[in-house]
Amino acid sequence: MGDTPEGIALTPAGTRAYVVNHGSNTVSVIDTATDTVIDTIATGAGPNGVAIGPDGTRAYVTVSDDGLVSVIDTATNTIVTDIAVGAGATGVAVTPDGSRVYVTLQSSDTVSVIDTATNSVTASIPVAGAPLGLVITPDGTRVYVACLFANAVRVIDTATNTVTATIPVGPVPILLAVSPDGTHVYVTNVGNSTVSVIDTATGAVTATVGVSAQPRFAAVSPDGSHAYVANSGPDTVSVIDTATHTVVENIGVGDGPTGIALLPDGTRAYLTNAVAGTVGDMATTVIPDQGSTGGGTTVTLTGHHLANATAVHFGTAQAVITANTATSVTVTAPAGSGAVPVTVTTAGGTGTLGHFYYVPVPALSGIGPAAGPVAGSDQEIVITGRHLAGAIDVYFGTTRAVIQTVSDTQVTVRAAGAPAPGGTTVTVITTGGSADGLTYTYLDPSTVTGVSPDTGPTTGGTEVTITGTGLAGTEHVTFGGIPAAFAVVSDNTLTATTPPSGAAGTVDVTITGPGGAPAGAFTYVSEPGI
Repeated sequence: MGDTPEGIALTPAGTRAYVVNHGSNTVSVIDTATDTVIDTIATGAGPNGVAIGPDGTRAYVTVSDDGLVSVIDTATNTIVTDIAVGAGATGVAVTPDGSRVYVTLQSSDTVSVIDTATNSVTASIPVAGAPLGLVITPDGTRVYVACLFANAVRVIDTATNTVTATIPVGPVPILLAVSPDGTHVYVTNVGNSTVSVIDTATGAVTATVGVSAQPRFAAVSPDGSHAYVANSGPDTVSVIDTATHTVVENIGVGDGPTGIALLPDGTRAYLTNAVAGTVGDMATTVIPDQGSTGGGTTVTLTGHHLANATAVHFGTAQAVITANTATSVTVTAPAGSGAVPVTVTTAGGTGTLGHFYYVPVPALSGIGPAAGPVAGSDQEIVITGRHLAGAIDVYFGTTRAVIQTVSDTQVTVRAAGAPAPGGTTVTVITTGGSADGLTYTYLDPSTVTGVSPDTGPTTGGTEVTITGTGLAGTEHVTFGGIPAAFAVVSDNTLTATTPPSGAAGTVDVTITGPGGAPAGAFTYVSEPGI
């Protein structure tokens, strides 16, 4: 693959994937039958997004730095024309009838409309707030545009090419996906690592789903039962049950997952791993593919010729079938352990659809730091324990913490603000169950009310008493950014020895700890000379 693969789109039949390599100015073409790159197409500078027309004959690639949309003939894998649209071309989508292409232009706060018959821009729609991602409803009547600086999604009526509604969503929305029936739009919000769910009938957000750090592209399964979100922070894909608006699994993938696209039959998903420079092929036939050893997990099996299934087994244990169509079976997993094959039996025989992994109940052993400001913090908090891989959620009391990284023995999170100071229970939820037993304490902001004495020589060595509140957890004391030796006397008092200063003048005395980093002042004075 090329450097920094980002956008990805599949042909309508799912036989090929077109991958935009932003860092190497190319588009890679993958044969999905063999999972091999069969062609590489050179583009202009900074390609970002890609969309494919409904008949599969044309791919449209936004080329941000050159202000173009490149049109690729998928029969020859060559660029047949470049359409000038303007700087900052990023998101791209094709109407269901293939007659128009909509393109977001961040630099000018507009959305361009391209007539695919003439390959020319026929309209420019003002869309304030730095438009980035966009999707078109299956009936082609509306375009939903994520505007990251507006914390909103703008709705464009394709009949008039005007913005007809603005829907507030989460902070810094960037990308979107629409359900196959057009009833819901899923918006990834980078600012708080959530997904806003928009009901397209009412034009309102009806649910907000917490995912992990740095969510990027989302995709919805062909049957609409699950939404998949690539989280580039912890290198996972969050699987959202669209009926309950809950994350049922976090799947570990490659480094820096960004783009995601599902095959038309819903059995596999292709992921661009931007940091690793790879594309992953992820099976989606068993979702979720892990759960508690005690059983009880609701699992959706996707495949072909599944109608009138008579039995589903997880290893040798039989599952309870709760729903069944020609392409899917929903079951309740039995109790078990380890990794087991999942088989479905119909009148036509028995087939293996994938594997299910029984996950032990997690256990927690430590947390550090164990305290922080009530307003929340960007400081990473490390929770240690066992069986933590695939962690779905972490809560400090009722406050959800955003997962940054995950391994079997460690989860790193950032804590959001809490309603009030005090100790809260830490809970980690995985597919194997939940664990608590640790405490995180939210603190009122610490303060500095006095520095005495507040002057001393530039040579340092002055013994200073610092007074304030919330000083017991002090981790560092600096004078003008230079570390000082210190000792905590009480929650209201500490002592420090001034370090040498290179020049006379007043500097900040900064006290860094779980309650924040308040500062006082100290003035260095030069010693008298001859």
